[in-house]
Amino acid sequence: MKLENQVVVVTGAGRNIGKAISQLFASEGAKVVVADMDQGRGQSVVSELQQSGHEALLVLCDISRSKDVQEMVKRVVEHFGGIDILINNAAITDRVNILESTEEEFDKVISITLKGPYLMSKYVAAQMVKQGRGGKILNLASTSGLIGRREAIAYSAAKGGVVNMSRAMAVQLAPYKIRVNCLTPNRSGSPVGMDDDAAVGRAVKNLAGRLGTAEDQARAALFLVSDDSDFVYGANLIVDGGVMATADFPTEAERKR
Repeated sequence: MKLENQVVVVTGAGRNIGKAISQLFASEGAKVVVADMDQGRGQSVVSELQQSGHEALLVLCDISRSKDVQEMVKRVVEHFGGIDILINNAAITDRVNILESTEEEFDKVISITLKGPYLMSKYVAAQMVKQGRGGKILNLASTSGLIGRREAIAYSAAKGGVVNMSRAMAVQLAPYKIRVNCLTPNRSGSPVGMDDDAAVGRAVKNLAGRLGTAEDQARAALFLVSDDSDFVYGANLIVDGGVMATADFPTEAERKR
């Protein structure tokens, strides 16, 4: 097993990509910390893992609050003895353009989607340094952080920040044997902040010819935190079905709308 006895913290683990990562990593021998703000969904994932014979712990945590994050780290260390891997998956989005946006909504999206991974990485990395055995941090970004969109101004800004923050973290934490990388999905499973059944009927326009799944992203995440990627530092792995490989220019009719 690729992650035997390693302690993994997954934020936003109650649904979609976070849930799939938790399930796959547990099957590879990891002890999984399900960090989520939704107690019902989080407990459901923990119960599933425990019923399958895996070690799992639920921690309710607002990742935008420094105190919450520090308490989460303390609880995990008390329960499992340390932290080996951090998956920064939790995010929220806006669905408006800059003219329709509000300062309050912008701040809220940035606080969860960009500040959250910063705080989680800051305090988990400090614990990893203290442990002295290194670790791995994986930040989940989005193709929304690499291209312009007609809506979601705050989310685009936050995810663009996640990509370059990952590079900076990789440089700053490599001396402590902490390996940092980034994973960029596109339309995998259900939309951010929506129920899992919202994946049904989502528009698909990529080279793969199908909607991405949460499991697609989980498998890529496993690669980036396992020894299979031991020589990969500060990378942004784009797992998007080929969306970013194309230049999908609007038609004349679309331009005139």
